Amino acid sequence: MRVSAVRMAQHFGQLIKVKGIVTHSLSPFEQRAFAKAVSFGIPNLIRRFRDEVFYVVPPFLIGYATYAWIDGLHHEYSRKNPKDYENDV
Repeated sequence: MRVSAVRMAQHFGQLIKVKGIVTHSLSPFEQRAFAKAVSFGIPNLIRRFRDEVFYVVPPFLIGYATYAWIDGLHHEYSRKNPKDYENDV
C-alpha cells in the first residue's frame, strides 16, 4: 500500500482498509449522552440505595457509637479529681 496525501490526511483509526471487516461509527454530535437519564437513572439510583443502605449504615452507626463512648470515657478519665485539692490553700 502506498502512502499518499489522501491517506496522510485521514484520522489515525482510518489509515488502512481491511476487506471483510465492517466498522460503523456515530458522530459525537448525534449521540444522546443523557438519554433516559431521568426516567431510568433516578429510579435505578433509588433502588441501588435501598438495596445497599442496610449493608453500609449499621457498621457506621456502630463505629460512631463506639467512638462517642470512648471519647466520653477519655474525657471522664482525663479530668482531675476535685477531692484531691480540697485542702489546698
